[in-house]
Amino acid sequence: MIHESVLLEETISNLITNKNGSYFDGTAGFGGHTAALANGLYSSSRIISTDKDQIAFRHCTDKFSDDERITVFNTSFVNINVLSKIESVSGFDGVMADLGVSSFQFDDVGEGFSYRENSPLDMRMDKSGGKTAADILNKYGEKDIADILYKFGEEKKSRQIARRVIEKRNNSPFESSDQLKDLLAEFTPGHMLPKMLSRVFQALRIYVNDELEELKVFINRAVDLLNPGGRICIISFHSLEDRIVKELFRYETLDCVCPPEVPVCICDKEPRLKLITKKPVVPSAEEIKKNKRARSAKLRVAEKL
Repeated sequence: MIHESVLLEETISNLITNKNGSYFDGTAGFGGHTAALANGLYSSSRIISTDKDQIAFRHCTDKFSDDERITVFNTSFVNINVLSKIESVSGFDGVMADLGVSSFQFDDVGEGFSYRENSPLDMRMDKSGGKTAADILNKYGEKDIADILYKFGEEKKSRQIARRVIEKRNNSPFESSDQLKDLLAEFTPGHMLPKMLSRVFQALRIYVNDELEELKVFINRAVDLLNPGGRICIISFHSLEDRIVKELFRYETLDCVCPPEVPVCICDKEPRLKLITKKPVVPSAEEIKKNKRARSAKLRVAEKL
């Protein structure tokens, strides 16, 4: 299981403000960021890590079994508020999330995230329940499929793709990634196919896992739970995620959200964050050379007032 943690040093150096503090890693993965975080903290510190993927959870449970500071949960990071109560943590000095799909998930055929190898159209982070990508393609209406591809993949040919999906599934239900790949190849020039595949598979994955809504909930709850001076670090990998992080961080820095036509502030809003990174931190050329999947990563950091 090889997975290179992206922007590792940049994230940890921004995240740690109190070496005796409590920290939350919402995307444990295979433990890269959690391990680096633990190495930078004292023995009295606490770390809660979560991951919806059962394989990642089991890996991290074993990896950190000898470190009493670290507790790993097999759940979504949106449950940060519940877990803080379970672990009797009143507030965190740092919260982080690496929103990328791990190299293991992309490379493991059984996970169903990639189109590079033929695999089941699954795409669920949590395999214990919920709809699969195949369920969406085989059961949803044409408009709903088109809307998913456009909203979450920014795919301009979403309506044409949805129409073709309906036509195809009547004869042969979608089960594998190759079926979807072959359908797209029928009307897409070869040099444009990889980008379309990326957009379509991204859209299905985001919808299946409700990733964008979970991200919004997570950030709001994380800010609630940050101690003064504590920091939140989010690594995103595509524009939809980055836009949410950017906008929510910015909203939390504002001291007024009244409409321009209101002459005097009546909203009583108070800023809760200050931006540490005015522009996102991106990987160095050296890191991208070592790990091509790092090329689209963006790290944004904010601090609780």
